[in-house]
Formats: sequence, C-alpha cells, structure tokens
Amino acid sequence: SWVPDGYVAEVSLFNYQQYRHIQPPGWKLGWVWSKKEVIWYVQGGQATEQGDCSKFKEIIPHSCKVNPEIVDLLPGAPYNRQRANCCKGGVLSSLAQDPANAVASFEVSVGRSGTTTKTLELPVNFTLKAPGPGYTCGPATKLDEPTKFTTPDGSRKSQAHMTWTVTCTYSQFLALRYPTCCLSLSAFYSDTFVSCPKCSCGCQDNSTKPGICVEGNSPYLGSVMNGQDKNGLASLVQCTTHMCPIRVHWHVKANYKEYWRVKITVTNFNYGMNYSQWNLVAQHPNFNSLTSITSFNYTALNPYGLMNDTALLWGIRHYNDYLLTAGPDGYVQSELLFRKDPSTFTLRAGWAFPRRVYFNGDKCVTPPPDAYPWLPNASTKSTISVIVPLVLWMLANPYF
Repeated sequence: SWVPDGYVAEVSLFNYQQYRHIQPPGWKLGWVWSKKEVIWYVQGGQATEQGDCSKFKEIIPHSCKVNPEIVDLLPGAPYNRQRANCCKGGVLSSLAQDPANAVASFEVSVGRSGTTTKTLELPVNFTLKAPGPGYTCGPATKLDEPTKFTTPDGSRKSQAHMTWTVTCTYSQFLALRYPTCCLSLSAFYSDTFVSCPKCSCGCQDNSTKPGICVEGNSPYLGSVMNGQDKNGLASLVQCTTHMCPIRVHWHVKANYKEYWRVKITVTNFNYGMNYSQWNLVAQHPNFNSLTSITSFNYTALNPYGLMNDTALLWGIRHYNDYLLTAGPDGYVQSELLFRKDPSTFTLRAGWAFPRRVYFNGDKCVTPPPDAYPWLPNASTKSTISVIVPLVLWMLANPYF
C-alpha cells in the first residue's frame, strides 16, 4: 500500500532448499537503497542499526542507513510487534524437513521514496547472511503479475501495487574454506578414518592427547583465541586424529541371510556449538530397499526421478533433534535395516558404504575408494569351518 511519502511492503523469505536450513543466530537480510529512503517501522523484525537520523526532529525513523540489515525477532516478542511467520529467532527449516517453518516474513514502512509504480525504484545489492557468508543474491526483478491476496471467506481478492523477487543461491566453497564434517567407515572389526585439515593450534597440555584447541587459528572455523569465529559462532574444537567439528560414522553392523544392518553415529566435537534441527543426507543404492529405521525420521529425496538412492535423515522432535556440544552426550545414532536384492547385492569393494554424505547441507569429506574396508560376502570364520573338515575327510579316504 501507499503512504504519503512512500509505501508499506510485506517481505517474505522462502527456503526452497530440501536439506539446508538456517540455524541460530538466524538470517540477516540486507540491501542498498536507490534513493535516500528511510524505514519508519518494521513489524515482525527489526533493523540492526538506526544510523544517522539527526535530520529528523519530530518523528524519528526506525533506520536511516543507506544499507540497512533486517533480522527476525526472538520468540516471545510483544504481540503488537509480531506478524505471521515471524519471531523464530531467524531460524528457517529446510523444505523437506519442516515445510511449515521454511518461511519467514516481516512488514516494512518505507519513506522518502516514490509513491507510484513509475517513481518507485527497487533496492539493489541484496545480501543474505545465514548466519555467515555463502549466499549470493541476484538483482531484484519486478514481476508482471503482482501478488494477490484472498479474504478468509474466499469471496474477494485484493492485489499488491508491485511485487518483486530476489533469488539467493548457496555455495559451500564461498561459505567454508575447509570442511565442517567428515565421514568415517567401519565394518565388523575394521575401521577407516578420514584425515581432515589439521587444527593449527595445539592441545591444552601440548601433547597429542585429546583436548581443546586454545591457541592460534583454526583453519576451518576461524580464530579460536576467544572461542568465537568471525561469524559469532563459538569454535572450540576438540583435538582428535581427524580434527573435524562433526564426524559421521557409518558402521556395517551385521550381515544376515536376507538383510544387512547399518549403524550411523553423528558426533559433535565442537565445544562451542549446538546443532538444532540437524539433518543428514546419505546416498547409497540400497535405500530403495530400506526396511526399518530407529531413532531418526526418514524421507526419500529422489533427486534423479524414480531412482530412490538418497535419504534425508533427521532427529525426532523433543528427543534427539538437538545435537549437543562435545562431551558424553554430544552424539546421536540410529540403525538402518536393508533388504538384500540377490541380483545386485554385494559387500565387496566398498559397496556397503555411502557414495556421498551431507550434514546440515554441507558435503562431508569421504575416504578415497581404495581406503574403504574390504568386506567379503561371507564371514572368514564360517569359510574355514567348512573347508577344513572337508580337507581332513579327503585325507582320511585315499580311494576318494
């Protein structure tokens, strides 16, 4: 709608990513005004800085900055400042995990701008921090068909004067210089661990024993001198052989006649970071024969049409959807039971292990194929127990 010196706009953020969500401290949306606009008020959000409003004597704007940044309100904000889809602390769920909470919105009143569709100029240089870098936003594009609103009874439709859209895409390469998660593999009694980038700081006791990185810089999470990285997230990472904040362990636990069982453990080695609404994506050709899963939620992503080889796993609400900091309780785990397809099933040459693994949308470092544990289709002990008696029987019967 129009106001005497500008307009009132409704801004909505939609997270269309299937398995990447925006975690605390939440999203931060910014832009640059084309003219000398000011923000009179924000409903359902707030500008991070007011800026220089010294030219205004009576009514002081909410923000006078040329490049304002808007953040979401926290849960429990006053009712007179709330609106629909606000007040989540900037947290946006992934679309496949919780579509109802994958949208946020706020209302902003803009002054000192055009008051017609011909005189109003769109903002430029949109930015989205969630909460750190990684997103690149394109220019604002005006839609030919403005948004239409339907009354609750469905008898009338009203129309916005203008609607424009901005698309932001994510790049893990831009966001993180080093990996944030790694995959380790094991089968029965053999283990393979991944060597992630070493932490450039030492352990507290200056030895190789597990401890906390307290000096220098961590190459993947920024400075840990004061326990904070450049994005405001704590980054005290436990010194381990792999030096990863998150480790996903895929363990081939049992091999039955018609089924085989896998145990997945996600461990948090970061002493300064909890992971709320975490999720895990794994690609394996046998997910089309998944029979049961314990302790985790599951949905098939099907990125290749009818081929069901990619699974999205996440925690059960109020049970294990919150991955705690490093320590005795800093892990979640589940077991998956797969049915064997006799025409395609094998445990040889690393077939039992996933092709790709993502944690919270970030791709984990995986071992090279030649480092995968070698798994025979049958147990070694069973083979010896059958062959040895047969050889002894042949030696005792010279006429055989």
